[in-house]
Amino acid sequence: MMRSMYSAVSGLRIHQSKMDVIGNNIANVNTVGFKKGQVTFQEVFSQVVRGASAPTGGKGGTNPQQVGMGAAMGSINTIHTKGPGQRTDNPTDLMIDGEGFFVVSDDPNFNNRYFTRAGNFSLDRDGNLVTADGLKVLGYAADEDGNILTEVTNIRINMSETKAPTATDSIIFRGNLDSRVNVGDSQKIDTVIYDSLGNSYTLTFNVEKTGMHTWELSLSRITDRSTGYYTEETDGILTEDTLELRFDDNGKLIGIGNVNLEDTDEFTVSLANLSDITFTKGKDGEDLPEPVSPSGSFREIILFDSENEDTIKGITQYANEMGFKPYAMNGNTSGTLEGFAIDATGTVVGVFTNGERKALGRIM
Repeated sequence: MMRSMYSAVSGLRIHQSKMDVIGNNIANVNTVGFKKGQVTFQEVFSQVVRGASAPTGGKGGTNPQQVGMGAAMGSINTIHTKGPGQRTDNPTDLMIDGEGFFVVSDDPNFNNRYFTRAGNFSLDRDGNLVTADGLKVLGYAADEDGNILTEVTNIRINMSETKAPTATDSIIFRGNLDSRVNVGDSQKIDTVIYDSLGNSYTLTFNVEKTGMHTWELSLSRITDRSTGYYTEETDGILTEDTLELRFDDNGKLIGIGNVNLEDTDEFTVSLANLSDITFTKGKDGEDLPEPVSPSGSFREIILFDSENEDTIKGITQYANEMGFKPYAMNGNTSGTLEGFAIDATGTVVGVFTNGERKALGRIM
């Protein structure tokens, strides 16, 4: 009697453990990175009441008689199924979409490592990305140019980081030159460039129709945006004094300067060295007592390049509105880090006050 009661009670005890696990699953329904448990049952060894016998003569054998002794817990398994994502609007909250773990450490040398699926990270006062328990999140740092390095380190975001200015070295033109305008009609086009110190200047280009299928592009003025000083002495500032753009009967660009786009292999057209310029006019048009030179240095600025199709395509001459203008140019002033985001690859991308972005590191 006692044995039968024990067997029955053993099942109740295991069911109690299963209920405990289920209750724990429910209690942690909002725990970040929690993985539910699952209980399995197994049979306890049976007690042999009578052993088996082999056949003898004309008598057959008999099977053993066994009495089960109840149930026992087989295992409590952790189910690693990915849970649903939840929007938090916190840039340091992360979730792994698929397999894998975040790697964290409390060791200054990062030798003692732990693994977690909980991505509710934050920044400490030093800018380290840490878990709720203060363990540092590991990954790879980036160099000054945003290239990801290979040495494992902790992810640190320095909100006082600055980005050096970048001098402009490319201006790409796009748009339509209206075939309906008269020969001699022209239009001025402004764009902004930067020198090595981040000073900004306005380049004023002039595009003039010179024939049925030809236009001339020239640089008519350079203005220092901080002082308003400018120069109109721009002869020879292009690699040619003026640059001819030639189109066919279908409005397709077929020639730039002395280059036939269908025949040539390689060519570049750029502005001459802008470091040779001096400003001779004040912002109100008065003559300056002495010419003023730019404080920073300039890079060679490419306008057209046969190895970069973007600098050539997109310029047309159709009977449509005039839309020819600088489409894209690089260069920028200096900037300080004002924010960051972590993309789908785990790369921490810094956003600077000058509008530029740069990789700051990558999470393992």
